[in-house]
Amino acid sequence: MIDYIQGKLTHVDVHFIVVETGGIGYQVITGNPFQYRRHEGEDVRIYTYQYVREDALALYGFRTRQERTLFEKLLQVSGVGPKAALALVATASPAQIAWAIQNEDLAFLTKFPGIGKKTAQRLIVDLKDKVDEFVTRENVTADHLQPNQHSGPERGHTEQNTVLEETLAALQALGYGESEVRRILPELKQHAEAGEPTEAVIKRGLKLLMD
Repeated sequence: MIDYIQGKLTHVDVHFIVVETGGIGYQVITGNPFQYRRHEGEDVRIYTYQYVREDALALYGFRTRQERTLFEKLLQVSGVGPKAALALVATASPAQIAWAIQNEDLAFLTKFPGIGKKTAQRLIVDLKDKVDEFVTRENVTADHLQPNQHSGPERGHTEQNTVLEETLAALQALGYGESEVRRILPELKQHAEAGEPTEAVIKRGLKLLMD
């Protein structure tokens, strides 16, 4: 099994990034590809999970081994596929997800795309005793969904539209419906106008969708 890929980040797309090493470009699916944009052209290390099925072969990428480990545990639950598991890991911290599972917080878990009440109940039943390691590693009272407060200079209309288009595409790629995303568009537009980069606006969008 591949533990990680380290190489030059050559491309950032709505659904994936491309990491080149040894003359081969690996397409790696990540929860929020735009968070890597600032590192385009640089060497990066991505922890990977190889998903193999009869009709599918894909690499999923994570910033830390802890995120990947939680992703693997989520996939063990009936009804949770890689898209839903990735949306969970991309939106909340491992500690938040583990805390919600241990405390049977159905309201929190069902806010994620692809996670209905029955699936959330299965997450609780199957993983309640298997996620201790994630809760003890960080302070779950901290707001891990809080985006970076830094803003750049106000941007032009064209650049602002690009940020909004990328944000909407990324949120929909995670499984959120168009109507859900459009509901928070006015607030996202304000932050795009203020000069925040795409990855920060996406993170704000995720926080708004979870509120």
